[in-house]
Amino acid sequence: MAVLLLGLLLWVGAHLFKRLAPKARASMGDRGKAMVAGLSIMAIVLMVLGFRSAEVVQLYHTPAWALHANNALMLVAIFLLGAGSTKGLLVDKMRHPMLAGVLVWAVSHLMVNGDQASVVLFGGLGLWAVAEMVLINRAAAWKRPAKGSISGDAKNLAATVLLYAVISGIHYWLGHNPFVAVL
Repeated sequence: MAVLLLGLLLWVGAHLFKRLAPKARASMGDRGKAMVAGLSIMAIVLMVLGFRSAEVVQLYHTPAWALHANNALMLVAIFLLGAGSTKGLLVDKMRHPMLAGVLVWAVSHLMVNGDQASVVLFGGLGLWAVAEMVLINRAAAWKRPAKGSISGDAKNLAATVLLYAVISGIHYWLGHNPFVAVL
């Protein structure tokens, strides 16, 4: 659990640095971007290793319907993660599509994983996404980008379906079939 917590803290710290110390981050220029990227990769590795090695301590049991809800919500989460960069119709309607995608991802995974490591990982990343949204909103008013187009959404939808298949395949390869409930 310590490795998981270290990875989570590293992720949160690297990403909140810009919000909590904007002048220090700005003074770093491109070095700061490289630092955040490097720390993010390290954090992901630590979170994965920590999660996979954590002792299973069941905190709650999930209902059977949650598996189907999770799978549907994952499509929404992936779509939102791509919405900010594909210039679809949501681009001028949602200020934080990527962070909203992380939050949907976290909630959907908490619906189907009631163990302690899952609550720490998914709950922690969900709380981080909410904190980022609050800090960004407090820092400055939103300057709405130019309206997007339906073609941006079509590209995002195609990428969403492809990425969903890849992620499902990775889950299956790691020994967890995301389409079959484990009772």
